[in-house]
Amino acid sequence: MKNLSANSHVYVGVDIGGTKIAAGLVDEGGRILTQMRMPMMANADAAAGVDRVKLAIDATFADADKRSINKNSVVGIGICAPGPLDPVKGVVLNPPNLPCWRNFPLASEISKSYGIPVVLDNDANAAALAESQWGAGRGYRNIFYATIGTGIGTGIVFDGRIYHGRTGGAAEGGHMTIDYHGPRCACGKLGCIEVLAAGPAIARRARTKLAGASPNSSTILDLAGGNVDAINSEMVGKAYAAGDRIAKEVLQETIELLTVWLGNIIDLLEPDVMIVGGGVAAMLSPFFNEVKRLLPQNCVNSLCQEIPLVMAHYRADAGIAGGAALIAFQK
Repeated sequence: MKNLSANSHVYVGVDIGGTKIAAGLVDEGGRILTQMRMPMMANADAAAGVDRVKLAIDATFADADKRSINKNSVVGIGICAPGPLDPVKGVVLNPPNLPCWRNFPLASEISKSYGIPVVLDNDANAAALAESQWGAGRGYRNIFYATIGTGIGTGIVFDGRIYHGRTGGAAEGGHMTIDYHGPRCACGKLGCIEVLAAGPAIARRARTKLAGASPNSSTILDLAGGNVDAINSEMVGKAYAAGDRIAKEVLQETIELLTVWLGNIIDLLEPDVMIVGGGVAAMLSPFFNEVKRLLPQNCVNSLCQEIPLVMAHYRADAGIAGGAALIAFQK
């Protein structure tokens, strides 16, 4: 690891999820210097949840000591968490998978303990900012970022600034309806892209195709031990890599749905680049050229194919980098 200069700034990035906390130190160039992960106590009370976050931050500072990183170079803590939240006030509102906090002033509580600035924002917004400044969006003015995994989260960065909307609730792109006759999403709307194309939807589509199939009809079934109900999206990805026909059909249908959605995004925003991250996105990346081929059929913009569609730089570390970016580029 390179030594930091005496005047270098370092940022603590904290990524809070329903089951885990990841934290680390990030330098001015977006390089992750240290990182750690630990379980989150999402179902405990508010104080226990805060204590868990502090434990992760303390462990990060301890790592700094071990690596001879001066604590005085740490200028702030950026925290990303699932929404809904208020990024202006630093308040966690009522995220379903963090029941420990309801209208909780997380940023101010953490700042009291460490005496340095603390910024809180939605995890997809933070990841979008990190990608725009340090990652795959570097050099572009306006970016659209999507993370595709268990759900679909999105972030929009215009001229180096996160677009929050009027109250901080903007960029919920995963809950754009593309089929109003489609299944009901957990958010309550019908036919959101999340309920149609995220990991659980891919698994559901594979289960439907393989219901009643013979045991040796698909690699997907082999991976699931012959149990259709055990199929998940990761198995579909592995089966596709092995040349499985059903897996290819499932992913092709998913890509067609995502292309309809991205066509709408282009017509609405016309970003300079579209960046995709998350575990499911890595599985879908071989189909990116197919997305570009299909875009003109799903987009009014005649120059839609000129917009790059690329994989995110930070992948699994997006939350740590995103948290750090919140401090590094706060405006």
